[in-house]
Amino acid sequence: MKTDTASWYTADDEPGSAEYGPVRGLGVTGQGEPGGEEYGICVRALYSVAGALPGAGPVPLEGRWWVEDPRPPLEVERALWRWHLFLRLPDELDPALVDQAREAARPSGAAVDRVQLVTFTEGRCVQLVHHGPYADEPASLARMDRYMRERGLVPNGLHHEIYLSDVAETDPAKMRTLLRQPCRPA
Repeated sequence: MKTDTASWYTADDEPGSAEYGPVRGLGVTGQGEPGGEEYGICVRALYSVAGALPGAGPVPLEGRWWVEDPRPPLEVERALWRWHLFLRLPDELDPALVDQAREAARPSGAAVDRVQLVTFTEGRCVQLVHHGPYADEPASLARMDRYMRERGLVPNGLHHEIYLSDVAETDPAKMRTLLRQPCRPA
């Protein structure tokens, strides 16, 4: 299983398989439309705490997404989407520094108490790099679904996105998002 930072942020433009061990970072959970008020509050809190950590250099924002609704996720109103936002931390970072960073970031006014140190294991995944706007992701997700079906795999965890481009990027030609879906044999 891979856990190194370089492979975590790397995928091909076509669906492929990978397996990832545990990763640790800052996380915050919320509900609402991507780019909405709640989302913005949580992103600001994450970056406030991360900015107070020594040696936690810039890393891409990540989101793990789900809905609590029987309908397919893309048919659910975006205000009902749920997410875990995540910033990966260096493996060697002392976990005690996170509490210190939260305290140091408190004067920022950000909702720093919502930020937690989290660890999760992705396991076996299908992934690819999506090029273009977020609104065009369904075509890439369909390619990933087809890849899984052809190999007898089914989803086994939360849909995961890693925003390789700045999330404020507006030029669709420059937008890159790593899409990852944990999976298992059917």
